Amino acid sequence: MTLFEAYITNLGKYNKGELVGEYLKFPTTPEEVQALLKRIGIDGVRYEEIFITDFDGDVLGLYDHLGEYENIDELNHLACVISELDQSDLEKFEAVIDSGEYTGSVKELINLAQNLDCFEFYSGISNEEELGRMYIEDFEALQIPEHLIDYIDYEAYGRDVRINEGGHFAPGGYVFNNNSSFIEHYSGLEDIPDEHKVFSMPKLNIREQMAAYKEVIDRSSLEGERLHPRKEVPER
Repeated sequence: MTLFEAYITNLGKYNKGELVGEYLKFPTTPEEVQALLKRIGIDGVRYEEIFITDFDGDVLGLYDHLGEYENIDELNHLACVISELDQSDLEKFEAVIDSGEYTGSVKELINLAQNLDCFEFYSGISNEEELGRMYIEDFEALQIPEHLIDYIDYEAYGRDVRINEGGHFAPGGYVFNNNSSFIEHYSGLEDIPDEHKVFSMPKLNIREQMAAYKEVIDRSSLEGERLHPRKEVPER
């Protein structure tokens, strides 16, 4: 299952005015990463650096919080963690992202996906009137005599609930932080499991290595010529 994809770009060629890149789908594998890098000219000899020029995907709002120099292993770890969520938790994850909590970095997003029990989410609740009606009719937050039920201002009650809870209406429903203890399971790259690490330079055969080094040497010679042109010796 593809959760999101990133357009991986050859930075060296980009700096020369060429946009050379491809979309990489996450979660991914070491084989897929190496094959893509090779296709866009990243070989660890001629070109070594990449950056990301675009994100897309099915996790609502996620790619709005990802940057151009994200770590590929960290992105893959994020995708693997998200892929373990069931549909209801995925909707909750999207709702919290929409609220703006824990979206400042890939690290925060990974920890958010592992702490969704810190949030309550009510799918399909899109406004204060629906929120108030759910709390009164379904949760029985107030004991209302039957002859007064038609006089309840559900919207006003729902507004008070939202303000008191610090809740947020996301595209998929209503979400709020229940103030449970948020545990930082992931603190940095050293916490990425080996099975989620995917980035390495392509393996070149001898012929490819020779061609790569020859191109680097030729390029260096040309740059040297431009910087230090030969002086013509006047004829005697």
